[in-house]
Amino acid sequence: MGWGSSKAAFFGGLSGLLAAAAIAATTAGASAKSTYESPYGYDRTWNAALRLVRVDNGWKVTEKDANNGYLLFEYASPESAKTSAGSLELVRSRDVDSSNVSVLVQLPQMPHYHEQVILDALASKMRREYGDAPERRPPAPPPKELPDGGAPGGDD
Repeated sequence: MGWGSSKAAFFGGLSGLLAAAAIAATTAGASAKSTYESPYGYDRTWNAALRLVRVDNGWKVTEKDANNGYLLFEYASPESAKTSAGSLELVRSRDVDSSNVSVLVQLPQMPHYHEQVILDALASKMRREYGDAPERRPPAPPPKELPDGGAPGGDD
């Protein structure tokens, strides 16, 4: 084996490693979460999500915590008899004036569109049961500054 074929084997192996590293780096993004911004407030969103999972779809709830806003369940795809682990998380808005809640769904063993189907079903269920989303309240106006009355005990 000459220098030319050794060089080709080396660079061929190196490019294969680089390609494998690039694939490994991009697959981490494949487990992206699907989200929905619910304008219905935390309590209504939690109740609707729990009913969607347990009652509407009949999936087994394996763990739930309303205070911390998560729900673990066994997802049964209509395409398969086998169940897989799923999670649903509710995150309150940091904005004090907002009642919005972020709903995150993860089905790590399923294609992304399964997560989106669950979120679409939740949004539809909430519109059906609670009506149109409540109007967002405008932020409170800043307090009016009162004119300065001068220094206390000052001469007039």
